[in-house]
Amino acid sequence: MTQTHYRACHLCEAICGLKIETRGEEILSIKGDPDDPLSRGHICPKAVALKDIHEDPDRLRYPVRRINNDDGSHSWQEISWEEALDATAEALVKSYKEHGVDSIGVYLGNPSVHNYGMLTHQNYLFRWLRSRNRFSATSVDQLPHHLTSLWLFGHKSLFPIPDIDRSDFFLMLGANPLASNGSIWTVPDVKQRIKDLKARGGKLLVVDPRRTETAELASEHFSIVPGSDALFLAALLNTLFEEGLTNPGRLKEFTTGLDEVASAVAPFTPEHAAEHCGIDAPTIRRIAREFAAADAAICYGRMGVSTQIFGGLCQWLIQIINIATGNLDRPGGSMFTLPAVDQVPRTGPGGFDRHRSRVRDLPEFDRELPAAAMAEEITTPGEGQIRVMFTGAGNPVLSTPNGRALDDALEQLEFMVSLDPYINETTRHADIILPPTSPLEHDHYDIAFHINAMRNTTRYNPPVFEPAEDKLHDWEIFTALGERVARALGEEPKERVAPHDMIDVGLQFGPYGKDSAFDLSLDKLKANPSGIDLGELQSMLPERLMTADRQIHCATPEALADIQRLADNFGEQRAEGLLLIGRRHVRSNNSWMHNYHRLVKGKPRDQLMVHPEDLSAHDLRDGDQALLQSRSGEVTVTLLASDEVMPGVVSLPHGFGHNRKGIRMTTASSHAGVSCNDVTDAAYLDELSGNAAINGVPVTLRAIA
Repeated sequence: MTQTHYRACHLCEAICGLKIETRGEEILSIKGDPDDPLSRGHICPKAVALKDIHEDPDRLRYPVRRINNDDGSHSWQEISWEEALDATAEALVKSYKEHGVDSIGVYLGNPSVHNYGMLTHQNYLFRWLRSRNRFSATSVDQLPHHLTSLWLFGHKSLFPIPDIDRSDFFLMLGANPLASNGSIWTVPDVKQRIKDLKARGGKLLVVDPRRTETAELASEHFSIVPGSDALFLAALLNTLFEEGLTNPGRLKEFTTGLDEVASAVAPFTPEHAAEHCGIDAPTIRRIAREFAAADAAICYGRMGVSTQIFGGLCQWLIQIINIATGNLDRPGGSMFTLPAVDQVPRTGPGGFDRHRSRVRDLPEFDRELPAAAMAEEITTPGEGQIRVMFTGAGNPVLSTPNGRALDDALEQLEFMVSLDPYINETTRHADIILPPTSPLEHDHYDIAFHINAMRNTTRYNPPVFEPAEDKLHDWEIFTALGERVARALGEEPKERVAPHDMIDVGLQFGPYGKDSAFDLSLDKLKANPSGIDLGELQSMLPERLMTADRQIHCATPEALADIQRLADNFGEQRAEGLLLIGRRHVRSNNSWMHNYHRLVKGKPRDQLMVHPEDLSAHDLRDGDQALLQSRSGEVTVTLLASDEVMPGVVSLPHGFGHNRKGIRMTTASSHAGVSCNDVTDAAYLDELSGNAAINGVPVTLRAIA
């Protein structure tokens, strides 16, 4: 019998609604759900890959243990859950007792926030293992956003969200939502929303070293030298202050420090910025004037500005621009969500620089150290050296700077366990791999991405398929390990509560719960499987602020101090050379979407994009093989001539490099490509935040003899 299931796609931040038709255990079709109030029937090619993930023969169904063979090779043996969980807990506790809790390292990857059981239940284990050596994808992705939100608004998760549907001027830096479907911005069907913006007379300005898919659709595109965005933003602010164009409006009542910011950016004239960023001074002034004159304007930046040497300063400057012009908390500007399960008042605000890494003295954020420090914390002897590693839903060998160094380091561990469904470039080093159920075998609620959404909505979906009794969800794995570790340490395990029960409590006692007209509960969401519309974003300041005094303090000491580093770094003309940036594709999401044929078919996407002028200068041609080198490594790349990138810039997509021995990802291996993180540099990061600088990396290119 044919059945229809409703589901939110969890493969990117857009959380598009799906209608999935099944017959028995067979998936017949996956289509967009036109009744979803957020996505309105839109889906991208990734959604249909849910079928491929569920049916993938490479996906592990049961735990495996690595067997080291006499000839130096290794193989994998399927073992029981009891054996796998017991051995893992024993290794964790042994290291804790013999070497201290900091001997245990933890890395959680990007998919952790796409699976709500990973969010709700990781503390069932890690509450007993409070290691300082915790890492995540946050510090190679979005740490500057969190840090800016903590400093200005009082909470790491209070992200200002572009209210595109009511805006008339959108300044976008280093973002390509037509490929990403939005990032720190849940915005399904963004292409149509941009068209609607332009149709009503609005403008989209894109600032990016590459003429991206989004830039092609923009009203104007401005090429910028990678790593110089902070200069451009400071020059915009300089113009706003110098020409008297600032107008915080109602924000003035609870905002301080703009005068100090004005003094700090006074030396950063458009003329000074133009010398280094590639955008001329008259254009910088025009953009500032148009932004200030708009009825509702947005300044927004994403990966391209976050993952560079001034990533933290860029995100802080972006929000200061929105505040100074009164476009924060204004319809059509940057606004805050009010999600149905509101984590902001219920979770800690986060903190910064409360302890530092052992080897390089890098600051923590939210009890996590920069991922760029991971390899050295494994290989450097001494108290606090990582001897045992837990990885969850991550592939840092391909996703963090200088992946080859981490690749080597992981092999030196005494024990490693991975909660992951695949034997990939990272988990191949594990002693035990614990695979969770398929995405379609567990229920789903988007805790993380409703807080980034451009409209307040909510939806819960039960599993499409019931898993076999001998399989475990991710939350059950965390719980089972936590129970074993607690007992071994003489503690009482935390009482088991299923994640859907937590969501039910969050809904009923949330802003749209039993004390509101919506009267939300889990049962109500089950009765509305396409989701419930909770309305447009509303102005909520100062009440939504989580600072101690409900004020926005713009004169952030750390950011103001970093402005001097910006001045020092761009005091003289920079040396000539090539700068490496990344690249996103709508059929890809980091390293974990390359094992599905329908997402990798078509033209190759792993070439190095080079401007024709640079090819000519290096005596190279389109299609040639060449050596791409940096201070930390080299890779052999296939060249793609393109004027999409500005001269002096080369672009290599993230997440490839599936040519390591011992992985079990058949399709990915046949489209191996090379890893851009074999040439990114763990020593090259944003000194303010500790975020990895994987854009703007100095590289050289030469022919292969």
